Formats: sequence, structure tokens, C-alpha cells
Amino acid sequence: MTITKVLAGLALSTALIGSASAADLNIGSGTYQLDPTHGSLFWSVNHFGLSEYTARINSFDATIELDADDITQSSMTATIDMASVDTDFPNPDAHDFNAELRGENWLNTDAFPQATFVSTAITQTGDNTAEIEGELTFLGVTLPVTLDTTLIGTMGKHPFADGAAFGIQAVGTFDRTEFGFSTFAPNVGADVTIEINAEFIGDASTANPS
Repeated sequence: MTITKVLAGLALSTALIGSASAADLNIGSGTYQLDPTHGSLFWSVNHFGLSEYTARINSFDATIELDADDITQSSMTATIDMASVDTDFPNPDAHDFNAELRGENWLNTDAFPQATFVSTAITQTGDNTAEIEGELTFLGVTLPVTLDTTLIGTMGKHPFADGAAFGIQAVGTFDRTEFGFSTFAPNVGADVTIEINAEFIGDASTANPS
């Protein structure tokens, strides 16, 4: 249920890039990696029609190959460690809900330890927004998922790294039952919303000191 939130992943960052020209972005082409110290992946599902139950995935990675001359030729891949699901459920010594979610009736992380997202297309939707279309593989099933992505900002040269950097927010929704994950649906909602906030840092070739 969580993941794809995806995942996901992160592909969004790619979208961010689709939202402006290379000159506007002030960053160069090259390989951009997720900064794990400034990245978060949250997921939420409706709970009995009363609230949006929200938790997170603590461990995920993403890489963007940015073509600054033709953004549509850029690509993104993301990998999510499903066993890193974290709910902040109270009194874990009495009831380890994170362990329950890792179990066979939920995320089944022994059989499917990872979820992945691979971008297939990027479409600009506004000055700083884009849609990233991609394929999410979750519980052994691969289906299309779209991430609505907003570019938060760019930096021609990161102060603590050799390359350029950018930050994005991406939001997407998928139906977990389409992946064969129907535990407690519809009391626990079928639709999973994911939100990714992340910074990406490029290699030295991406830097734009100006």
C-alpha cells in the first residue's frame, strides 16, 4: 500500500525537469542522484471513511539522467525498499504494526522486497509543473502510474557537492487492488496516494557556477 507512493517514485524529479528549459533551470545535463538526507516518501490511504492514514517509506533511491537540451529524452529510475515502511504506530513492543505490514497479508516484503518505478514519458503542464508517466512494479505486478510534479528550485552549484542540484515535490495515486493487494478494502481504501519531496544532486559535469 505504501510504496508507490512511490516510488516512486521519485521519478517525479524527472518531471520537474520537464517543466522548464535548460537555461531556466540553470543546471547542466548529466546524472543526478537522490540526496537521501533530503528526501521523503509518504503514503496515505483512507481509513474507514474517517481519515487519511499517513505513513512513510524510510529507504528509497532514484537516479535521473537529465538531457538539458531535450528534456523529453531524460529518464528516471527509482527503487523503494518496502521493508522500510514506518507508521509510527504507538507501543510497538505491544504491537509491532510495521512488522505486520511487512507480512504476507500486506506488503509481503519477504517475497517482494522492492518496488520500482521507471519513467516512460514527461509532459510539461505549466511553468514549473510536469507529469511524469512511468511503470510501477509492486508485488510483482507492473502498471502505469503518473506523478504530478512541481519544481521547487534549482542550484547551479551545490555548496556541499561538486555538481548542480534541484528539488521537487511529486504526488500520484494508484489503486492497490489492481496490484492484487486488497487486504481490508474498502474499509482501508483501495486508492494509495504518495507524496515525494526530494533533492537531487548532479555529478561535477552538471555544475553551472554562474
